Amino acid sequence: MNAIEIRQLKYRYHDGTEALRGLSFTVAPGECVALLGPNGSGKSTLLQHLNGILPEKILGDGAVRIAGEAIGTQNLEAIRRQVGLVFQDPDDQLFCPTVEEDVAFGPQQLGLSTAQVTARVQTALAQVGLTGFEHRSTHHLSHGEKRRVCLAGVLACEPAVLVLDEPTSDLDPRGRREFKAVLRRLPATKLIATHDLELAVELCPRAIILDQGRLIADGRTVELLADEALMLAHGLERPHILHHLHPHDHHS
Repeated sequence: MNAIEIRQLKYRYHDGTEALRGLSFTVAPGECVALLGPNGSGKSTLLQHLNGILPEKILGDGAVRIAGEAIGTQNLEAIRRQVGLVFQDPDDQLFCPTVEEDVAFGPQQLGLSTAQVTARVQTALAQVGLTGFEHRSTHHLSHGEKRRVCLAGVLACEPAVLVLDEPTSDLDPRGRREFKAVLRRLPATKLIATHDLELAVELCPRAIILDQGRLIADGRTVELLADEALMLAHGLERPHILHHLHPHDHHS
């Protein structure tokens, strides 16, 4: 059974703009897939369909399935527990005064006991390398630490699928390195929308390229990103890391 199944997904904004034009793909359990494409390609819109933020009216037509379940009004809560969405801007996601309260918020909504919530918070903070940050103010964290607290809050709900929107944007080199190391250790199925092509190469064996709401390519990340013509045609560029991976390419 697929972790994510998208079938002919279409979406248009209120102004009539087509954001998604019949996307179809599947992601197997445990896969880590990069979602690439220029601004306006539909990446964020797609991510927001995966846990029912969009569309406002759920059609129940089976266009989006998570672990075999079609997203519909009946099971929206259950689906949202399965899909952990980490937003692009951590300040959109953090709203409790301390790290511990923020990470505990999700598990508390699941009706767990105080002891279970505490255990989930400890485990999630350990997973993101922030053990000992429980009583820190969320406002006084670095951007990279805020990102990791957001991820911990999602992990504390133990979702089967992790969906991340531009997880390394605005991070300094150290913050990027730390966040990538955290992601690499997580066993969940991951779909990562990113402009950080180095991250895609390092973490995601498979990549999907979107442009103007259409699926342009789906294949091995290294092969797609090494295709200079494909990259240029869709507002992307071959990442430097590939020049190191394939030194013999320079002679071609």
